[in-house]
Amino acid sequence: MTAEPIRVLVVEDDPVAADAHVMYVGRVPGFVAVGKAHTGAEARRALERTRVDLLLLDLHLPDVHGLQLARSLRAAGHHADVIAVTSARDLTVVREGVSLGVVQYVLKPFTFATLRDRLVRYAEFRAAAGEASGQDEVDRALAALRAPSPAALPKGLSAPTLERVTVALRDRTEGLTATGVAAAVGISRITARRYLEHLVDAGRAARSPQYGTVGRPEFQYRWLPG
Repeated sequence: MTAEPIRVLVVEDDPVAADAHVMYVGRVPGFVAVGKAHTGAEARRALERTRVDLLLLDLHLPDVHGLQLARSLRAAGHHADVIAVTSARDLTVVREGVSLGVVQYVLKPFTFATLRDRLVRYAEFRAAAGEASGQDEVDRALAALRAPSPAALPKGLSAPTLERVTVALRDRTEGLTATGVAAAVGISRITARRYLEHLVDAGRAARSPQYGTVGRPEFQYRWLPG
């Protein structure tokens, strides 16, 4: 018998982002988006009429903070788990969310690959059932929720600058040169090229020659959707 898909409600105030998240959820086997809500009030109404297993919850909603919404839902008897989607990096918020059923955090902006990884790990955690044979089995079940440690960056590269370069490149669908990224991020052209080449090596960006320039030609870099 085929297992029922995990039913996801997308709660996101930005309509474009909400549509993208619904599309992302639909691309992950074993998951189905059963609706979307742009406010906390809409989310509450959706939960009253639809069975939901998992909330993909933006923390900054126009009418309520996401954690406050999660707290009120728990008090009302709703037991859906929560994957928080946020640009906030306050670890106090992360700790508070753990007690409210937040099983994962996804920082904006993120790619499909990032969300897919979190959803797959959640599905593995959710599938754990029965009685554990010992501590090792309990540890394995909990470890399913934890993302693998990120690979170390090459010497001289920093995660905050890499994120800024990534955002600058992702926001320009037509691509950018190292000079363009340098201007957008506020770093030197040589430094920008190092970060761009790292993204190419990691399979997150593509490089192509930019013809028609005088002197040594620059390369055009384009973000590859995950």
